[in-house]
Amino acid sequence: MGTPEERVDAGVADAVTLLLDARGRLLSWPAAAERLLGRRAADVLGTPAVDLLVPEDAACTREIAERCCAEGGWTGVLRLRRDDGRKVTLGVRVAGLPEGIGGSPVRWMVLAAESGSTARSMASGMTFTMLERIVGQTPIGLAVVDTELRCVWSNAALERFGGGPSQARRGRRLAEIQPGLNALVLEAQMRQVLETGVPVIDYEHVGRFRTGPRREQAHSMSFVRLEDARGVPVGVCYSVIDISDRWRARKRLSLLDRASEHLGRTLDVMHTAQDLADVVVPDLADYVAVELLESVIKGAEPQAGRLGEAVTVPLRRAGMRSARQGEPPPAFGLGAVSAYQEDTPPIRCLTDGTSWLGARLDPLGLEWAAGTSGGRALHFGELGMHTAMVVPIRARGVTLGVTLFFRVRRAEPFDEEDLRLAEEVVGRAAVCLDNARRYTRERDAALVLQRSLLPHAFPPQDAVEVATYYGPADELSSVGGDWFDVIPLSGARVALVVGEVVGHGIEAAAAMGRLRTAVRTLADLDLPPEELLAHLDDLVVQVSREAGESAATGVGGSSLGSTCLYVTYDPVSRHCVMASAGHPPPAVLRPPSSRGGAEDGAAVRFPELSVGPALGLGGLPFEATELRLEEGSVLALYTDGLVAPAEGADDVHDGRSRLRAALEAGDAPLDALCGRVVRELAPARPHDDVALLLARTRGLGTGRVVSWDLPTDPAVVGRARELSSRQLADWGLGELAFTTELVVSELVTNAIRHGSGPIRLRLILERALICEVSDASSTSPHLRHPRTTDEGGRGLFLISQFAQRWGTRYTDDGKIIWAEQFLDGQGPEGGGAGVGFDAITLAEPG
Repeated sequence: MGTPEERVDAGVADAVTLLLDARGRLLSWPAAAERLLGRRAADVLGTPAVDLLVPEDAACTREIAERCCAEGGWTGVLRLRRDDGRKVTLGVRVAGLPEGIGGSPVRWMVLAAESGSTARSMASGMTFTMLERIVGQTPIGLAVVDTELRCVWSNAALERFGGGPSQARRGRRLAEIQPGLNALVLEAQMRQVLETGVPVIDYEHVGRFRTGPRREQAHSMSFVRLEDARGVPVGVCYSVIDISDRWRARKRLSLLDRASEHLGRTLDVMHTAQDLADVVVPDLADYVAVELLESVIKGAEPQAGRLGEAVTVPLRRAGMRSARQGEPPPAFGLGAVSAYQEDTPPIRCLTDGTSWLGARLDPLGLEWAAGTSGGRALHFGELGMHTAMVVPIRARGVTLGVTLFFRVRRAEPFDEEDLRLAEEVVGRAAVCLDNARRYTRERDAALVLQRSLLPHAFPPQDAVEVATYYGPADELSSVGGDWFDVIPLSGARVALVVGEVVGHGIEAAAAMGRLRTAVRTLADLDLPPEELLAHLDDLVVQVSREAGESAATGVGGSSLGSTCLYVTYDPVSRHCVMASAGHPPPAVLRPPSSRGGAEDGAAVRFPELSVGPALGLGGLPFEATELRLEEGSVLALYTDGLVAPAEGADDVHDGRSRLRAALEAGDAPLDALCGRVVRELAPARPHDDVALLLARTRGLGTGRVVSWDLPTDPAVVGRARELSSRQLADWGLGELAFTTELVVSELVTNAIRHGSGPIRLRLILERALICEVSDASSTSPHLRHPRTTDEGGRGLFLISQFAQRWGTRYTDDGKIIWAEQFLDGQGPEGGGAGVGFDAITLAEPG
């Protein structure tokens, strides 16, 4: 049979059944108990059952007894002491019996087993009890609904999500348990699980699940189908987990992420302010207004630090957004001046630089705005506003304005968490607004400088009709140094100039001003185009060397690498001479009368111009190209910004093709043609400056130009005076006969005395009467101031006194000395048929 220890070690499949009275004393002790624990019945009957337990488990008997009394039983695992001191672990189930059954004192029945099927049954019972305890103590709400979606069971934790206790839920559907909840959506999830058997895990639902603070709550819900032993669906078990804190944190992060994405996309103050309002509505507030100081919008420097209480500063509505259009009606329109009552939250926040939170606005309180368009101040209740925040816009220690937040449709008031979020978003926007303000100041300064250096009106002249356009780049970093100019030259000629400075910003504009001044100075010397560019190149090299610049310093606005196209046109000979320093050639539009007879049949052509190196880079010399233009031809000089390749194109030929098409589109007045070219080629928001100069050539008829070849004989001076006087009479300019005879006499005399033959006298009638005397000598005359005892040397001095302009220009055959006498009303400020200020178009920024 073996020893008792061997029988215990082998294990016993029999269950032990014990009976206890109401005080827990043993009333029975079967043989199975004796075999299991090695104790005789005589030793244990009538003794407390707790004496059989090990001390650790015996200490838990009070809790077990309470559970038995409250729930009618208990299931678990206990450790008992054998008679030899060894411990035995048993699965135990305690069941209550009706008191006084059959007149017996038995109150409790205990079923215990160590192994076998009964032990597995005990383990199963233990698991159910543990699960029951978990279900009762877990913070996760749990419920079971039947196939009709009626509640059949729920745990205590579900009460925290609203709907009442478990007893009140039974037999009712979700819409009946919690009216106002979006039950249709949740029941649709349940039906889907019932039909498919596929669980729905972590379904996020946002609503107001419970009473208390009127805040939206977020919950993660999971739905699982319940089946019987045959696999037939009997209902759905669903769980509810409160994730409101996580959901609100995610919303805050999402709002901040959206703010980072949208704020700062533009360097326009008004656009940035509107972006701020757009970002926070409707996620944070139902209505937002952004009020900025007037100086901020203009790009000026606001007052540093906090604004004093006595300081009155104008605010302007720079941005606003409402969750619903027109609700509430705005007190001030976008861009309007905003006025607020004294000692109201906007004014206090503006002056002291701290935020203000109004969790509950007085419905009878008047709105803060002063001087509203309706004439009568409205109550907050009339506007529907019940909670508000005011956050100052501060960046780098400077107050730029305030932002007002209101809730109208959302019931929950603002709290400290909302205020912190608003302050963080406004703080990010404040930096962007300050950057935009600084950008506005710098860009306006660059544009003012650039515009001041561009011609506002061209000097009157008859050689060409001119129309121009200048559009600054959209971004400050791209505001460059493009320029154009029209310079009257001697002999009724005119110079057309267009150029582009490397680099951007104020430095580039200043470099452009230096180059433009240098070009005008060199043009006064009547140099040929290629020589003028050579001198300009030397000047750029010298200035850059003194400044320590290099070709790589384009960002700062260096003159090195700048481009320039210089064109001269003579209306008498209709010859056009041009030279380029790294600049693209002009387009030439033939006049309508000659397009059919053109050899290549094209109305627009680009001359074969030898393009030299950019200024200051050295290398090849500059070369000139000469053309003969028909009267009415249009020269189009432009910068790279106009012919930049369109999106998808890979080179500048695309821009030239589009320019050709725009010029060929039809005959129109020059200013209309200029506008059409700009509309079709210039981008709406250009990344580079756009400059365009159109010049329609004119010709001086033979009746306005006369010339004579004269011998190198002093006697011919009188003849020259006579010829000049007769021609002035034919032109109706007899009043200029005396001064003209004097000028002609001195010029011819100087040519005979100091020059060499042949001598040629030419008179040109344009806006001035031009007298020219040419000879084969290249010696340069000098203006002298003779002493009273000198017998000569007064010729050029007399000419300078009677002529308004005079000078010398050199030709391949010698030189020409010329003098101009302005006609009445045709001086430098005179009127006439020339193009004035209205032909110059300067585009507004953006």
